[in-house]
Amino acid sequence: MRKILATLLTVLAVGIAGGASSAWAEDKAAAPAAAPAATAAPAAATPAAAAAPAAAPTPVPNKGDNAWMLVSTALVILMSIPGLALFYGGLVRAKNMLSVLMQVFVTFSVISILWAVYGYSVAFSEGNAFFGSLDKLFLKGITPDSVAATFSKGVVISEFIFVAFQGAFAAITCGLIVGAFAERIKFSAVLLFMVLWFTFSYLPITHMVWYWAGPDGYISAEAADKLNATAGFMFQKGALDFAGGTVVHINAAIAGLIGAYLLGKRVGYGKDSMAPHSLTMTMMGASLLWFGWFGFNAGSALEANGTAALAFINTWLATAVAATSWMVAEWLIKGKPSMLGAASGAVAGLVAITPAAGFVGVVGALVIGLAAGVICLWGVNGLKKLLGADDSLDVFGVHGVGGTLGALLTGVFAAPSLGGTGIYDYVANKVAADYSIMDQLIVQATGVGVTLVWSGVVAFVAYKIVDIFIGLRVPEDEEREGLDITSHGESAYHS
Repeated sequence: MRKILATLLTVLAVGIAGGASSAWAEDKAAAPAAAPAATAAPAAATPAAAAAPAAAPTPVPNKGDNAWMLVSTALVILMSIPGLALFYGGLVRAKNMLSVLMQVFVTFSVISILWAVYGYSVAFSEGNAFFGSLDKLFLKGITPDSVAATFSKGVVISEFIFVAFQGAFAAITCGLIVGAFAERIKFSAVLLFMVLWFTFSYLPITHMVWYWAGPDGYISAEAADKLNATAGFMFQKGALDFAGGTVVHINAAIAGLIGAYLLGKRVGYGKDSMAPHSLTMTMMGASLLWFGWFGFNAGSALEANGTAALAFINTWLATAVAATSWMVAEWLIKGKPSMLGAASGAVAGLVAITPAAGFVGVVGALVIGLAAGVICLWGVNGLKKLLGADDSLDVFGVHGVGGTLGALLTGVFAAPSLGGTGIYDYVANKVAADYSIMDQLIVQATGVGVTLVWSGVVAFVAYKIVDIFIGLRVPEDEEREGLDITSHGESAYHS
């Protein structure tokens, strides 16, 4: 174990130092800048710490915004534990219930620690287009008086709140992957993989999509060019991802799919019954996810304002439509509506509306929800058969398919002509007059493609490293007995 830990620390140090060294090699922007209309939109829900113009006083956080973000952060944590844990736990067989709860619970804990140690710094400090720096290791320099930018000039929130909010995002993203290889992976393998994937996939993709210097410096076209050069790779291109279609869902889904392939199918897959052992718990988990997702999406506005209200109502309606459309489609196909179908449809709607929540109008949200229910139903049935992987809890079919659908449709329904918010020009301080659906679709598709490739490659390498050092899969006899007893020495239920 000491050799494993030493090797892991070496890998992490070399990887992060490599990204940070290139970041440090770049010159810092000399002055605050503004984005041109094509890239000035709040394409992320996660700007960097605000830097006010030299002559202006430092903005003071509004207590209402701070309060809303504290509540939103707590709601996101609720999504993971107990929401995601119960949703996944109910879907596996009784003999593996505790193992799934344990994997989600401990993954959340470990990633939370790593976020504070180096994750926040790598994701949300200025570096290059792919990695931040190590300037904020262990949250160095952040105090109760530190502030982070929102999407309004002169409006900030306390940076500690922003750190916690984004840390909860990181933790649940890693937790989502657990569902793809449930019921057959070593617990130690889960932990080592999560550390590697979080470091080399989640952090750089977060930086690429969501890092920017905040709106205050966007005072002229020249300043815009300078500041945009310091932003993340996909932010520079103008990608729209309000709360994590690429960063969270597609990112986790492809990592899960790669894991399902590399671990192989569960013993008895296709022959033995692998029905969910408690749809009651799954429904409870789905309900907690829906509840917590209001913090996930509406909180990504970073302010208690109209954009948060738009994201809130879109999250409510898209989810309701998706749950209904999945249920009706399943009813027509199979002859009976199922609780599992309704719950799965709700999650599919939540996933699909995530990148679009603050960018599209209510009609756009309804269409996205309708499409998500039907297309994700195909994702967990037809597409799953085509792929041939034992994705235990349909992580790719729901999060990969739903996330991709939502990311692309964001480019369509963000158009003002279709009721969307358009792209905000921070130099002109108004919504840009020109919006090209086709151009934005190309940008959105690029973001999806970059995420799939980056995360897929990192996941493949990480799984291989884990397999070499400790192995990925439990022995067949332990799998047959169940991971609750063989891995943790406990049982979820006692007769």
